[in-house]
Amino acid sequence: MQDLMKLVESKYVKKNIPALRAGDIIKVHQKIKEGAKERIQVFEGIVLRVRGGKGLNGTFTVRRVSFGIGIERVFPLHLPTIIKIEKIKSIKVRRSRLYYLRGLIGKGAKRRKEFKEFAMWEEPEAEKEEEALQKQLETEAKIKEENKKKEQEELDKKFAQTRGETGAQDQSKPEGTKDVVSEKEAGK
Repeated sequence: MQDLMKLVESKYVKKNIPALRAGDIIKVHQKIKEGAKERIQVFEGIVLRVRGGKGLNGTFTVRRVSFGIGIERVFPLHLPTIIKIEKIKSIKVRRSRLYYLRGLIGKGAKRRKEFKEFAMWEEPEAEKEEEALQKQLETEAKIKEENKKKEQEELDKKFAQTRGETGAQDQSKPEGTKDVVSEKEAGK
């Protein structure tokens, strides 16, 4: 039974698992689908807790403060939409769960002993997907630019045509001639 479970789980388990701890400041790059469009959203914050080990049910909680409001997100460790995780800093803490940070504000929330160590965990397939997404966005931008140029050319042609029509009416009078109005009509 255990072998069967491992076989089923092996499809969904990521090969490159990040080594996260409570107190790490990380950036999580996640692929978001909105209708037909895809984009990559970055969530940066401090890891409050890591739960469930390295298995399929492992999760980690990330907290960040945005405009004075604390936001916490729980990410499954093997979530397929997570493209990469970057560790920016590591803070030395003596607890495995940092829930006390929720109540701290301002300088109290800052930790003193910070270690700058950069690490990145990335899926090889995710890199290819990210490059494909970038190429797709570039081609869409080129298409939009070409469409704008075509629309501008069409508008210029229409403008030239309407200008040409009014120009033909104005050309009936020779240049340099003015309508002469008699002084009597002008005085009335």
